[in-house]
Amino acid sequence: MIDRKTIAAAIAARPLFAGTTAADIEPLADTGLAHWHARIGTTGALVRAPKQSQMRLGAAENLAYQAACFGAAEPSGHTPRLIDVVPPRGDLPLGALIVEAIDGRPPRLPDEMPAIAVALAAIHKCPLSGAAEELFRPADPLAAMAAEIETQAAFLDDAGLAGEARAAIEAERAHVKKILARPPASPPVLISFDAHPGNFLVTAGGRAVLVDLEKARVSLAGFDLAHATLYTSTTWDPAVNVVLDAEQVAAFYDAWARALGPPAAAQAPTLEITRRLMWLWSVTWCAKWRVASKKSAIDRARAGENAEDWSAEKSDAGLITHVAARVDDYLSAETIAFVRSTLALTKIW
Repeated sequence: MIDRKTIAAAIAARPLFAGTTAADIEPLADTGLAHWHARIGTTGALVRAPKQSQMRLGAAENLAYQAACFGAAEPSGHTPRLIDVVPPRGDLPLGALIVEAIDGRPPRLPDEMPAIAVALAAIHKCPLSGAAEELFRPADPLAAMAAEIETQAAFLDDAGLAGEARAAIEAERAHVKKILARPPASPPVLISFDAHPGNFLVTAGGRAVLVDLEKARVSLAGFDLAHATLYTSTTWDPAVNVVLDAEQVAAFYDAWARALGPPAAAQAPTLEITRRLMWLWSVTWCAKWRVASKKSAIDRARAGENAEDWSAEKSDAGLITHVAARVDDYLSAETIAFVRSTLALTKIW
C-alpha cells in the first residue's frame, strides 16, 4: 500500500513539489498489479509508484523506460503529460513518476470503442524519433512476440489447466507457428502494448486517454487493436466489462483505420496474426500469474526475481480476488474455445 508520508517526503524533495506534505497525498483505489497511484492535492498531478517492473528492469532503468513511454506518446494528445521523475531512494526503492492527472471516467462500451480507436490511431501516428528511440524495438516484431509467448508458456505445466483447455492452447500455438513459417509484414509504429479498455479514461469532451504506458514499444499496430477488443481485455476491468460481437470488433477496426488514414492499409497484412499472438500472450500470462502470484516477495527476492514480482501480497486482497477470478475464466476450456472462435478477422474495412 502507498504510504502518504513516504511519498510526500520523496515528492517534497523535487523542486516542482517542494512543500508537499502527507495531507496533500490522496491515494487512489488499488486497481492495478504494477503501480500504486495517488493525487497530489490540487496540483493536477498524479503519482505512479511502481510495485514492480513488468519489463524486468532495475529500479532506475524501469523509471527511465516508463518516462520514455510517456514522452514518446505525448504527441498523440491522448496520453497524460509526464511532469517529473522521482528517483529511487531508501524509503521509495522503486521511485515514482509524476504525471498529469486525467479527469475522466471509464469508457462506456461498446458505444465509446470508436473513441478508443481514435486514441490508438493517434499513438500509432507518433514519430519514432526522440523518446521513442529509447523503447524496445524488435527487429522482427512477430518473432519477438512469439518468443515472449514461449517464455510464458513454460508456466503452463504448473498452472493446473484442464486437459481440454491445454489442448486448445497447444492447437493455437501450432496454428500460429504455421503462419509464422511464412510471416506477413507491416511497418513498425509506436504502440502501447497495454491497450485494454480499462486503461482508458474518457474526458468530459469525449476524448479517450490511455493512462498506463509502461510497456510501450515500437512494434505492430495490430497488437494494440487486439488488446483493445479481445474478450480477455474487455472483461478484465470490473469498471469496463463487455463482450464485443464480430460486428462491433469490425466497427472498431474500421474506426481506427479511418482515424489513421492511408498508413492503415500497410498494417492490414498483420492484423489477424497479431490478434492470435496477443491472445496467446494473454492466456500464457494468466498461467504465469497463477503460478507466480503464489510466491512471496521474500521467495522471489531470494531467487533474484525482484524486478518482476507478481506476489499477491503486493496488492489489495480485493484486487487479487478479482484477478484470480478473471484468470480462472480465461484459462477455462469453455472460454478458450469461445475466444478462439473470435480470432479470425473476417471483416476488415
